[in-house]
Amino acid sequence: MLTQMEPSHPTFLVLTDLSDAAERAARYAAALAAPLGAQLVLLHLFHDPLLAPEMVTITAELAYRNQAETAAALRQLADDLPVPAEPEVTVMGLYEAVLDANRRYQPLLVVVGVSTEHDWLERLLNNQAVPVLRRLGLPLLLVPEAVAVTQLPGHVVIAADTEPFRLTPASYAARRVLLNSWAAAYTVVYVREEWETSASPVVRVLNHVWDSGLLFPQQPCDTYTVQAASPAAGILQAATDTQADLLILPLRPRSVLAGLWHRSVVAGLLHHCRFPVLLLPTEA
Repeated sequence: MLTQMEPSHPTFLVLTDLSDAAERAARYAAALAAPLGAQLVLLHLFHDPLLAPEMVTITAELAYRNQAETAAALRQLADDLPVPAEPEVTVMGLYEAVLDANRRYQPLLVVVGVSTEHDWLERLLNNQAVPVLRRLGLPLLLVPEAVAVTQLPGHVVIAADTEPFRLTPASYAARRVLLNSWAAAYTVVYVREEWETSASPVVRVLNHVWDSGLLFPQQPCDTYTVQAASPAAGILQAATDTQADLLILPLRPRSVLAGLWHRSVVAGLLHHCRFPVLLLPTEA
């Protein structure tokens, strides 16, 4: 049985539905957890009506059998991972389940696998994960099914805008633990939309990133400006141009998961990107 998180042994909370995308996310989370001596909690929401309304009418006997089979499959996945992992099956809704897991484990971040073939994740993020993030300020790592590697990031892109921001305590804790374990190169990206005519403010953007503590001035860091029709397109282009293998997005409380500049940013990224996206809630 896993213990509550201690500073030297952080916990990653992995939301899973036993899909291929969820398994890929669990394996990626394990790769990040290994050098930290961290542990995973694999949390499966069993037949949440909001996610699977067609399952509400199943019989109690079938539900019990399916729940037992789910628990066994989750245990098998946990046993196959290279780090300690505790499987949990819950009948609570996402909001209550994450609040309960946060109370018991104080996770460093929440991890979710993303598949472009399913739209339940978009409903989950918009309808349920948003209140959790707003209340707890928990970082969220979204791992697309297309992620092909399970190794530490080597080149990280940070996409920010021209407004200053301050990380939540939970975001800063995740930044301190995760980034300190990566021997990665960093590039701060600013997307200049096609209608903008002023000179690129990427230096101001970089200063905001430094002031927030997301990166420190002594850390080697490049900057990159790209002009695009939309923030999502620009971020994808910049990440491709710089050969990034992870993207960090600071997310303000007034627009958590509504996107960095527009609601479609995160959705647009996840439908096309082949690298994980780390969403760090901010206080301003």
